[in-house]
Amino acid sequence: MTKRNKIIYWVATLWLALGMLSTAVVQLLKMKEGQGGADSMIHLGYPAYLLTILAIWKFLGVLAVLIPKFPLLKEWAYAGFFFVMSGAIYSHISVGDGISKIAPALLLSVLTIISWYLRPADRKTISVNQ
Repeated sequence: MTKRNKIIYWVATLWLALGMLSTAVVQLLKMKEGQGGADSMIHLGYPAYLLTILAIWKFLGVLAVLIPKFPLLKEWAYAGFFFVMSGAIYSHISVGDGISKIAPALLLSVLTIISWYLRPADRKTISVNQ
């Protein structure tokens, strides 16, 4: 892995972790406002109890992505992040929200893809160079 790719990986991964943690806190505390908050979930047509479920899985996903080892667990965490964020994008589009509501989920989707694609070989389930 080149130094450039390693820097991009860590910037994307830390930014992704921060974004997921911040939305998880908003969801766990059931704050009314904020990205992924209670008002937003109700606006999208989802039940409030989903906030707690999403928050817990986001916390666990961040742990899985950041801790060393457990490459298969990391794959599942990246997949979960992508599914949640692509679902959020679709949900906002389907209720007619503008780009200002879609952009945070889109950014976290892009960060998920970048972090997953550039992860070091020891964080992959199958190494291409073996």
